[in-house]
Amino acid sequence: MRRWNGWGDEATEFPLRASAVRFLRQRIGKGRPLADADLDQVIESVPRSRLPEHPLVDRSPEIRVRHARGQSLGDWLAMRSGQFGVFPDGVARPGDSDQVRQVLDWALAQGAVVIPYGGGTSVAGHINPPVDDRPVLTLSLGAMDRLLRLEPENRLARFGAGTPGPALEAQLREHGFRLGHYPQSWELSTVGGWVASRSSGQQSLLYGRIEQLFAGARVETPSGSWRLPTIPASSAGPDAREWLLGSEGRLGVITEVDVRISPLPEFEQFYVGFVPDWEQARELARRLAQDRPSLSMARFSNAEETRTQLRLAASPLALSALNRYLSLRGCGKGRCMVTFGASGDTAFCRAAVKRASALVRAHGGVMVGKSLGKKWEHARFRSPYLRHGLWEHGYAVDTLETCVDWSKVDDTVSAMENAIHAHAGEGEKALVFTHLSHLYPQGSSIYTTYVFRCSPDYEQTRRRWWAMKEAASDALVARGGTISHQHGVGRDHRGWLSEEKGTQGLAALRALAAHFDPSGQLNPGCLVAEEDRP
Repeated sequence: MRRWNGWGDEATEFPLRASAVRFLRQRIGKGRPLADADLDQVIESVPRSRLPEHPLVDRSPEIRVRHARGQSLGDWLAMRSGQFGVFPDGVARPGDSDQVRQVLDWALAQGAVVIPYGGGTSVAGHINPPVDDRPVLTLSLGAMDRLLRLEPENRLARFGAGTPGPALEAQLREHGFRLGHYPQSWELSTVGGWVASRSSGQQSLLYGRIEQLFAGARVETPSGSWRLPTIPASSAGPDAREWLLGSEGRLGVITEVDVRISPLPEFEQFYVGFVPDWEQARELARRLAQDRPSLSMARFSNAEETRTQLRLAASPLALSALNRYLSLRGCGKGRCMVTFGASGDTAFCRAAVKRASALVRAHGGVMVGKSLGKKWEHARFRSPYLRHGLWEHGYAVDTLETCVDWSKVDDTVSAMENAIHAHAGEGEKALVFTHLSHLYPQGSSIYTTYVFRCSPDYEQTRRRWWAMKEAASDALVARGGTISHQHGVGRDHRGWLSEEKGTQGLAALRALAAHFDPSGQLNPGCLVAEEDRP
């Protein structure tokens, strides 16, 4: 069963090793566990719904609790403390596009705010009900989770927008195809949410970001139904699909998504190597991105992330043996871990792996075989569960991500990490580490994680979290980075959007939203708003 106050399935755990707890205590101090709220108590705090009855709308308190928050650290603290703030007045679960049209028209006639809801995995405040005098309807697409059409000759597939990653790939696999879009939230996030938030998957080097995979859609807007056709290419003006990508529910409710699919790979394998220091890791990443040796994914961890990941994941005995081996091979304390994968034709992949391995060695590195690659593959979607293991011991964890040119990578990483350290709180420390992934010839995404111990109460913890997040966000946009490479804008990041879009761009986004949603009832405050900060 899905957790009501955290990530994923209740049956899945990711406990910390005792050695990992000792490591955290040495680095940032002993954790301070905070008391969790009880579900029954939270349910009792849900106010009476402001919506009238409708056959497709559930107004019961528990379902409103389970759809009130996403998965940002701010959401986590709200759920764990029981201080949710605002609850939706009802949750609709339509089964197809026609029912979406029906319930949307009804909600608009009621004067209600409508929040499209996919897998509930937002980490930027996309799905949180706003404080509003109008009733709020969360429109969940979870029942729309099926393959609707397959065109093998055209390599196109149509899915209900609420189809999550595992169900999407399982249905394609039956026909010998895959989409290949694997965000870390893949277990729960949906194809409609990927389009709405403009997401990127772990194997984007081969399959591309969602904008390369997105071919067309059906959208139900307040102004009427909208079908975006699956034309391979066109010069007939601006591409309307670009309007929908990253629109975050402001233009309409995406109900069906057409995607470009690929045959199942004949070969797929992941590998791990190490290089002596960050300079070699960053140069290796740039070389791989610009030489394009046909890998499906690549990830480059800085020394702190390498050290932390190995301490959290490996047994002390295995880690000691690995450290001795790497030191003998010239990769000492500053070592950086390199993870890459190849997918597709066997001969083609083996050539790509040979080329990538040679580049690792050319940068003073060493490959360590397939076992660590297999462990990464096995745990690739379990990382979000780590928040539970940390929380039990009194620690909180959050992430930031951006994308910059290669010439700005080092400065941006340093600025983000330094900003977090500087705003961790008086007498407090943060464990901060970074990796590069989603590589491009022009530059790279930067993904920074920070762990800190909780404050004595929830409100102090929330204030410290926001101080670190705000300072790091200011630092990255000051260096020309995007406020979001893969998680979208939502409500949490919109205050920094003007740095990238400019006054004219923001005005155009507001005008576009006003055209499709003239009464301002679709996800107001998400993506663009009059206020600069949430």
